[in-house]
Amino acid sequence: MLALIDNKYQIDLSKPIDISIPLTNTDENPIAWYIEKPVIEPVVFGDWIGKVSEGKSSTNFNNIFFNPHGHGTHTECLGHITNDFYSINQSLKQFFFFAKLITVEPEQVGDDLVITKSQIEKAMRTSTAFSMKIEAIIIRTIPNQAAKKSRKYSNTNPPYLSEEAAIFIRESEIQHLLIDLPSVDKEHDEGKLLAHKAFWNVKDTVNLNSDARLNATITEMIYVSDEIEDGNYILNLQIASFENDASPSKPLLFKISDCRS
Repeated sequence: MLALIDNKYQIDLSKPIDISIPLTNTDENPIAWYIEKPVIEPVVFGDWIGKVSEGKSSTNFNNIFFNPHGHGTHTECLGHITNDFYSINQSLKQFFFFAKLITVEPEQVGDDLVITKSQIEKAMRTSTAFSMKIEAIIIRTIPNQAAKKSRKYSNTNPPYLSEEAAIFIRESEIQHLLIDLPSVDKEHDEGKLLAHKAFWNVKDTVNLNSDARLNATITEMIYVSDEIEDGNYILNLQIASFENDASPSKPLLFKISDCRS
């Protein structure tokens, strides 16, 4: 199924590229923030078990216990860091965006690995030119082992985004930031959350400033395989309708063809 964009570009909706990590109740599930793996188990009422293979139910009827921030690909709004409640379901109202995928190798800064402003600037300059305004940036870090899909991140000090890099992305008017790390911020940062605040332009988490970016989102713990080339894509950012600061999400990329050539 082909879709035409602005009479210039074409995407094949039958060929999505899934960059999400599925949520499972196995040891293969990635974990961050010091929690245990998700729980997916059948409902039990007395001797009735909501599992067809147990022979006591005509349906599979599971409860699921998970944390969107710690258990896989998720999309969050500024309600993640504010005193007042804001939900991702109310913040994200559009779901298709012009996006750019870039690859960076975090730099050693002291004991940390950091994605810097200069790296983002360089990657944005050197990637394929595009006539449409970029609304989302997807950051793939290297090394890019498939182990990211099952990594246990707690107390490992993963790479993170510098405050200056987050400001640059915000000032580039990019509304949606996607990254293959458990957080845009340092794991142990004394609650400063410098990159989150910089990207959302949050100056005061209690008395929210009027120019905070209510409709901007951050998606963490994606996985972009090496077969997917840097460049321009259409992003379809799918979430569940949770009235919560974050939701598990399924970002999909679609290759763009220039139908004028």
